[in-house]
Amino acid sequence: MTEITLYQSDTNQLYLIPDDDYLMLTFVLTRIASAAVIVFGVVCLVFLLIHLVPGDPVEVMLGESAQPAEREALRESLGLNQPIGVQLVRYLNGLLHLDLGDSLHTKRPVGEMLAERIPATMLLALAALAVAISIAIPLGALAAVCRNTAWDRSAMGFAMIGISIPNFVMGPILILIFAVWLQWLPVSGREEGIASLVLPAVTLGTALAALLSRMVRSALLEVLGEDFIRTARAKGLREVVVIFRHGLPNAALPIITVLGLQLGTLLGGAVITEMVFSWPGLGQLTIEAIGQRDYPVLQGCVLVISLSYVGINTITDLVYAGLDPRIRLGAR
Repeated sequence: MTEITLYQSDTNQLYLIPDDDYLMLTFVLTRIASAAVIVFGVVCLVFLLIHLVPGDPVEVMLGESAQPAEREALRESLGLNQPIGVQLVRYLNGLLHLDLGDSLHTKRPVGEMLAERIPATMLLALAALAVAISIAIPLGALAAVCRNTAWDRSAMGFAMIGISIPNFVMGPILILIFAVWLQWLPVSGREEGIASLVLPAVTLGTALAALLSRMVRSALLEVLGEDFIRTARAKGLREVVVIFRHGLPNAALPIITVLGLQLGTLLGGAVITEMVFSWPGLGQLTIEAIGQRDYPVLQGCVLVISLSYVGINTITDLVYAGLDPRIRLGAR
């Protein structure tokens, strides 16, 4: 470790300040450790909550007419008759060996079921993110440049509408217009390729675009008052170059933070959109597992969602620290 020694004359003390690489390494290790603790806590909490809420998977599987002996035999075969602490330890031990268990209903490995659904959810999340960015950055930049004009009020009015309309309302509206009336796009499913992706991606990306456009406007307004922007304009650069080459890169930190947070939300929070459009992703699998009281599948879904959310937020923190050295200094 390289260190720089500074002499403090007023107190006659010597201070050893770690170099930048050491600070970054410390920051990375701290964030990874905190992420691991959060995921462990989420896994344990969700396991306990799932087993404490009303509902019996044995009753769902056998029906109400099953005999008590049959129910007890099935409960024993599934290991549900053991104390909840024993079940938790057994589940955590399986996680250490990358074994998520088997579905109570289909008897298939949970990891295999998740592997089938995760690509669809990732595709939907990335498409929604692309929609949001393509709408939000031009809209936010327009609102910032044309501050307090009709363009600004119109852009922020659109953002307010986008935030206000929930996905379970936006989805049916888009289906009614583009699938039923105009018949341009399929109603639901994933059978027609890219065409099937358009409506769910727009539904999921609209709310994010509304939030992100307001963030772009706010961050860009702060940057546009800086001296280097006035210098760029004084050099005769076109306004488009000033905004997109000099303004947006310097306003990127808060925008990147919001993008990271929202991407984690998209990966884990597309449940409603997937149900509206019958999109065969992780959200739909989660709802099915809840309805069937399929504990291993539900725990696997929550684990993937929490890992994606915490992982993306950790990566966002690391990118933020790489762009802003003050974040690293705060980790000393």
